[in-house]
Amino acid sequence: MKGTKKMKKLWVWVLFALLALFLTAGAASAADVTLTSVGQSPDAMMVRVVMKGLNLVPDYQPLLKAEDLKDCKVLVAVVGGSSKGLGAAGIDKDDELARAKGLLEKAKAGGSKILVMHVGGEGRRGTLSDLFIESVAPFANSMIIVDGGDNDGIFKRIAEPTNTPILSAPNVKGTAEPLKTVLTEWGVL
Repeated sequence: MKGTKKMKKLWVWVLFALLALFLTAGAASAADVTLTSVGQSPDAMMVRVVMKGLNLVPDYQPLLKAEDLKDCKVLVAVVGGSSKGLGAAGIDKDDELARAKGLLEKAKAGGSKILVMHVGGEGRRGTLSDLFIESVAPFANSMIIVDGGDNDGIFKRIAEPTNTPILSAPNVKGTAEPLKTVLTEWGVL
């Protein structure tokens, strides 16, 4: 009788393990993709929602510092400057630039692919955002830009010397397809 109870318990654990495996099959892990904000706009949170729709749950850290970066296949840096966001985070633009540069340098040196995204379109452009774009876009292995975000050609100008691919999307929701394309090419999805 004792052996029967132990066997039933074992089967329950096996079923739970199989169910957990089934539910997570196909989902990329947080170790695969790290998501951060550069400029502290709410744009990175919107990209996080798009990623969840792709069955991808990134390690999301809007204020991630180089020393806290763990091994990851892809670092996604969502660029968009927000004075309000910087203030809420208790940092200024110079602190944010230093954090972003150190983080991207460490990711690149560690062999991570870097995807730079700008999803705020023309409305999220301006002096502050442009400062962050100029700083982080040169690190990109690929970029995804929402329509209107490159009307002045800033991303194109930065991408040309290294032939960095730029994919476009009509809006934030529309970034799902280019994200899926890039992350599939990079072996994450």
